[in-house]
Amino acid sequence: MVWRMALRPPAPASGRLGVLLPGLGAVASTFIAGVLAARRGLMPPIGSLTQMARLGVGSTPDDRQPLIRDSVSLASLDDLVFGGWDPITTNALEAARTAGVLAPHDLAPLADELEAIVPMPAVFDTRWVSRLEGRRVKPEASKWAQAQALIDDIARFRDGQRCDRLVMIWCGSTEAYQAPSAVHDSVAAFEAGLRADDPNISPSQIYAYAALRSGVPYANGAPNLSIDLPCMTELAAREGVPVAGKDFKTGQTWMKTLLAPGIKARMLGLRGWYSTNILGNRDGEVLDAPENFKAKEVSKLGVLDAILEPSVYPDLYGHIDHVVRINYYPPRGDNKEGWDNIDIFGWLGYPMQIKVDFLCRDSILAAPIVLDLVLLLDLAHRAGASGVQEWLGFYLKAPQAAGAQSADHDLFRQLATLQDTLRGWAGARG
Repeated sequence: MVWRMALRPPAPASGRLGVLLPGLGAVASTFIAGVLAARRGLMPPIGSLTQMARLGVGSTPDDRQPLIRDSVSLASLDDLVFGGWDPITTNALEAARTAGVLAPHDLAPLADELEAIVPMPAVFDTRWVSRLEGRRVKPEASKWAQAQALIDDIARFRDGQRCDRLVMIWCGSTEAYQAPSAVHDSVAAFEAGLRADDPNISPSQIYAYAALRSGVPYANGAPNLSIDLPCMTELAAREGVPVAGKDFKTGQTWMKTLLAPGIKARMLGLRGWYSTNILGNRDGEVLDAPENFKAKEVSKLGVLDAILEPSVYPDLYGHIDHVVRINYYPPRGDNKEGWDNIDIFGWLGYPMQIKVDFLCRDSILAAPIVLDLVLLLDLAHRAGASGVQEWLGFYLKAPQAAGAQSADHDLFRQLATLQDTLRGWAGARG
């Protein structure tokens, strides 16, 4: 199924676009460095569909295939301005050096610009991220005051950086797992919970609330319960703000959304899928806590059932053993290894196996996703779109659905939906 929405021509992408990043760690610093490098012509923005991919707008192979960035009204990389919050890092250069994703010779020509990006003190609570110690934390004790402080930060950044528009992308750590509670049922309940310091309100939810109250599009790059809540859906609709979530689709889950559709396309059976990850960056340290791993596990486990439809194909996919593990191993740093053992079966039930060993770089894969979400959420906002943007599910492990129907996880159908939506806006440019 290709998702469609009513489209209107977007307003021009004129002026400066502020990019606000809660969590200035490995992903955020790598994203910023890559944009700065692309602006200087040092390296193309590889991995970014908005910058590198082409969009077929004709009906025959002979028709033109323009770049996406030449087809729809996207903000220029030269117009991006960066800011954010972090409980540990003092500036983006320190963040990049600490993360160790990028080599010193790649950071050297960008050092002055990166050092000038100083994150604001963060809303932080060790209850939600027990393995980290916040040193640059807002002094406000109450959650209502913290939300107002973030709203004030957003306004100061907008004015101080002379931004015409803003987008916020959560690049912070995975919070401890939680289920929705009554405080998340409506905007009124959430605001009452903020005033009452309800323990079910997490820091990422306070950031999401502050963004939406400020009219800023928001995407959630972690598996936190953040934007996928009735109160946030209501607030996004009320304020006319587009949102997307959750959890950047980078390594192992990306592989699953590539392989599972192929297995299903051949009507081959699946008995089990065992996945393990070795990760040594700050995210790996956080996920070493069981309560934080639970949030990531839930995000990862939902992919196969959504693609394979076991209720429709019980003989093939009705009894799958799906196991996900994440192991914190500091020597790996940001160079994550995702290993999969896939037990399939074919004609007459005979077993076969697929082995995948993906030695990837987590932040290198996540950075272009951040760029695309920034530019596409801004595009959607300028076109008057609001609420959940299902067409951005291509970038996310656990994409949020706008209605009662569950979200699509098939990477190729997600890509078709994304392209179809962009073609609509390309045609709407007149």
